[in-house]
Formats: sequence, structure tokens, C-alpha cells
Amino acid sequence: MTDKMKIIEVKQSVFADNDADAEKLRQQLKGEKTFLLNLMSAPGSGKTSVLVQTIDRLKDDIKIGVMEADLDSDVDARTIAERTGVKTIQLHTGGMCHLDADMTRQGVKELETGELDLAVLENVGNLVCPAEFDTGASMNVCILSVPEGHDKPLKYPLMFTVCDAMIINKIDVLDYFDFDLDKVREYAYKRNPDIKIFPVSAKNGEGMDEWCKWLKEQVCKWNS
Repeated sequence: MTDKMKIIEVKQSVFADNDADAEKLRQQLKGEKTFLLNLMSAPGSGKTSVLVQTIDRLKDDIKIGVMEADLDSDVDARTIAERTGVKTIQLHTGGMCHLDADMTRQGVKELETGELDLAVLENVGNLVCPAEFDTGASMNVCILSVPEGHDKPLKYPLMFTVCDAMIINKIDVLDYFDFDLDKVREYAYKRNPDIKIFPVSAKNGEGMDEWCKWLKEQVCKWNS
């Protein structure tokens, strides 16, 4: 009986197919000279607030569009569109806790990224699933907020391993939480020695100029 049994590694197959789709999308965007930023974090970290601040600082210099991913609702998409004026579309995942390359491709098509310098994918709020799937992005960035604690790089290693940069948001409330900036840097570098770290406050704008300058440099390099 055993020689008639076939074992299929489903998860491995799914990831392999997704990786191929992601690389195809990445090359397409490279050809269009469009930089795709995959922005990930836990719920409540301030992704949308950071994004609004980022867009406001860059939209006069580069053309930006946003894809908002959520299980349901269009709250964040409306916020981005109303507060920044850039083109924004909503992606509903149908209950899935992440976006994969094919979902991203559909969003890219609707966003008409050929007209953009920077397309931002605000992924579903989750520190686990989104990190597992390559979306075809030019760069992955995660946001960690002060109230979440400085130990998250230890608890969710893959997220900090796959990200090129980490934004530490809500530093304006550091005095009220047991959050150690030196420790979070130590833990993040342990997972990824090359990760860039930007402490910011989306509330008062502290640190946002440094983050935006760096992001603009990455966009220009990709599109050159």
C-alpha cells in the first residue's frame, strides 16, 4: 500500500507558485519604473497615520498611489483619499489575513501603476501571515508601535527578517510605556543585521523627515 501513497507538500507548492508570480510582478513594475512598497504591521500600530504623513511629504515630488488591504470595510482607503488626495483603491481579501502576489497583481492593475513612481500596499494588520507571502514588492517595511512592546522582533521573527526597514511609531508616548529603544534595535538587528530603523511619531511628525528622505532615495534608485 505504501508504494501507492503520494505525499503532496501543499504549503511548499503554494509558496513556490506565489514566489514565481511575485518575481514576475516585480519585474513588470521594474519595467514600468514603479516602486512598490509593502507596508506591514499589527492592527493599531498607526500604519494609516504614518502613510498620511509620508504622502504629504512626498506627493509634490513623486506620483503616489495606495492600495488598502482589509478583511472588509473601506475606512482606511477613505481616510487616505480624503486626507491626501492621491489615488486610492480598496482591496478586500475575503477573510484572508494577508495578500499574496496574485491579489497584489489585481490591485496593481486597477491602480494603473504605470502612471506612478510609488505604489504603496498597506497590507492586512497582522504580524504573522503577511510576512510569509512575497507580494512582488520592491521593498518590505514594518511598523512597530511603542505600546506593543520592544520584544516583538523576538516573538515574530519572520516579519523582521523579511523587512528592509522598521518604523518605530508613537515615540511621543515613550514616557508612558516600558519600551526600550536600545533593546528593540538589538532584537531587530539579531533577526536582520541590515534592517534600517526609523523612530517616528505620526502624531507630531518627529522623525518623519528622515524616513521620507530615505524612502524617496530608494524610489529614485529603483526608477533610475
